[in-house]
Amino acid sequence: MTSVCIATYNGARFIREQIDSILPQLDAEDELIVSDDGSTDGTLGILAEYATADARVKVLHHEKNPAYAKIKHSRNFYYATDNFENALKQAKGDYIFLADQDDVWRNDKVEKMLPFLDEYDCVMSNNQIIDSAGKPLNFFWGKKAPFGRSVFTNLKRTPFLGCCMAFSRKAFDYILPFPWKLICHDLWMGCLCAHRKSLLFLQEPLHNYRYHEDSVSLSVTANSKNPLSFRITYRIIFLAQFYKRILFCK
Repeated sequence: MTSVCIATYNGARFIREQIDSILPQLDAEDELIVSDDGSTDGTLGILAEYATADARVKVLHHEKNPAYAKIKHSRNFYYATDNFENALKQAKGDYIFLADQDDVWRNDKVEKMLPFLDEYDCVMSNNQIIDSAGKPLNFFWGKKAPFGRSVFTNLKRTPFLGCCMAFSRKAFDYILPFPWKLICHDLWMGCLCAHRKSLLFLQEPLHNYRYHEDSVSLSVTANSKNPLSFRITYRIIFLAQFYKRILFCK
């Protein structure tokens, strides 16, 4: 069984195109879990349409943690991470794919990634960047895997995109639950799988990553605008969370 987990918030602009690229790749027993963070734009109406028409679509209504409203920098990353965890905790599949609300999957993504998940805890595909109209841009990972095994290497410039990643169920034994106030779920999951030498990079782009003005992960094509003090602090906290997890989760 395969589960696809999407975190949504005011994603009405692109969510139909994304869901329509995913559902044809799933079997009858698979599931598409969508956790919504309190959308106000029409996203919930669209999701209700899909859930009514297709039993594989399950919609969760997630409440934002009020404590995150007080965070000054990268608040949306905290919200997104918490929302994704809500979806992941409900996933019943042996294989779990992450998906963003505004991207588009290539029509053979599941077919080409799934076989590797019997050997690796995590598989990450290459991606093609597209603009808001779906036009390809000249930005994508090259032939070499963008990540390393060392957590220090991966913290220099976060080399993971959750929307390009899929996991086997056994990875959840050490990935979940997320630590309190984890800022980047994909960095957390990627670093842990890389540490265990169970992360594979597929050079072929199997994912269209949409880059637009409302993207949460604008840092994919631009340097972070957060102050240096914040970037140092969150890396120190991340390292503490990381080593605590690998120490107590063998």
